[in-house]
Amino acid sequence: MASMLSDNGSETFDRVSNHNEIDTSKLTNIASILTTPGFDSSRLHPLAGLEKGVEYMDLEDEQLSTMEGSQGLIPSRGWSDDLCYGTGAVYLLGLGLGGFSGFVQGVKAIPPNASGRLQLNTILNSVTKRGPFMGNSAGILALGYNIINSSIDAFRGKHDVAGSVIAGGLTGALFRASRGPKQMAYASGIVAGVAGLWSGTKDKILE
Repeated sequence: MASMLSDNGSETFDRVSNHNEIDTSKLTNIASILTTPGFDSSRLHPLAGLEKGVEYMDLEDEQLSTMEGSQGLIPSRGWSDDLCYGTGAVYLLGLGLGGFSGFVQGVKAIPPNASGRLQLNTILNSVTKRGPFMGNSAGILALGYNIINSSIDAFRGKHDVAGSVIAGGLTGALFRASRGPKQMAYASGIVAGVAGLWSGTKDKILE
């Protein structure tokens, strides 16, 4: 057992002693290793060396998307990043706006002379009804839009306002496909307008 400790300790010592010229044959146990001059015990810590940075988390320039017009407000490596960022951001935005809308509706729906508990329940019911509904709807729209927009960009070899408007129109039409042509046209126009406004605004900011 002692020889095993000595062998393992010597190997560990050689790895963390910064290559100092120390006679490792004199190391007989853990205590002798830790008390040896020149031994840096902090290098044994699992997180030692993190001051140099975690390389696999760096977003290198050569990994970023090189498609024309694909530069966004945050670095992106392609359609998968856009899908994650866009869908998540729009979902949270819809969830927040829906929650606020539900709060306003809940306050208006409070019965006269209602107790404090009933008032709170009325507001919470309205918030939890409107918030998730708008968040899920917005998330589905963003998911569909990003998939269609990325497909159009890949086919055309570039990203621009026209592609965003087309993707928005198709997304809105598909989202309301079960409601009939009239609802499809309304939804298509609204989503296409929002997509075009966002894409144009983003281009202006990046200029």
